[in-house]
Amino acid sequence: MAEAVLQVENLAAAYRKQTVLHDVDVEVEAGSLTGIVGPNGAGKSTFLKTILQLHPALSGTVRYFGLPFKKAKKRIGYVPQRGSVDWDFPTDALDVVTMGLYGQIGWFKWPSRSHQKKAYEALDKMGMADYANRQISQLSGGQQQRVFLARALVQQADLYFMDEPLAGVDAATERAIMTTLKELKARGKTVMVVHHDLQTVADYFDHVLLLNRTVIDHGKTKEVFTNDNITRAYGGNMRLLREEQQHVVHSLK
Repeated sequence: MAEAVLQVENLAAAYRKQTVLHDVDVEVEAGSLTGIVGPNGAGKSTFLKTILQLHPALSGTVRYFGLPFKKAKKRIGYVPQRGSVDWDFPTDALDVVTMGLYGQIGWFKWPSRSHQKKAYEALDKMGMADYANRQISQLSGGQQQRVFLARALVQQADLYFMDEPLAGVDAATERAIMTTLKELKARGKTVMVVHHDLQTVADYFDHVLLLNRTVIDHGKTKEVFTNDNITRAYGGNMRLLREEQQHVVHSLK
């Protein structure tokens, strides 16, 4: 196995005294593009928030590149769910992306011209350069998602976590995001993505983490993303899975 960039052991988390994650053990190798897949309420977003210390853990240890989070956080990028962001905040797209550089700039310093150039180039990469001075509240959902991905890219992290970056976006934005994620993987970066569309998992990801409050299975897509494992992960929701499973069988042949 390649270098482990993320090691999670015995992780548990709860909301309002109800356990939503338990006994989660995960080891992620460098240079992988992993889809985090499971039914609604499986704890996928909670998993990301907990390992990033945005939600308290009940138990468990998490190490990045062999280090605790505080010593590794400059190497980590995060794109939250679009619905969790206050899009009415009075700022433009370029400022949002520049915020991704505050680890380099310092919180109480003005960004330099070179910092703004990096932010603009990240927007341009996501096809959003023409919207640099547009208020984020005036952008469409897909455009907002591109801006947040640009903010993550400008960090030049080694490990990226993305919480449903493809949810509710148009087909062109979905293609642009996946092209970017595959480019990151090709450059040796590691990317973990919460993803809800079973029909595209086999095409988009080389690794899969099947999660339903605990790890159902984790590994290479062709080995893990099987009908048996999908049934285990989704339990009795078989009506919703019939067409998706047929597609999975076809995709993995």
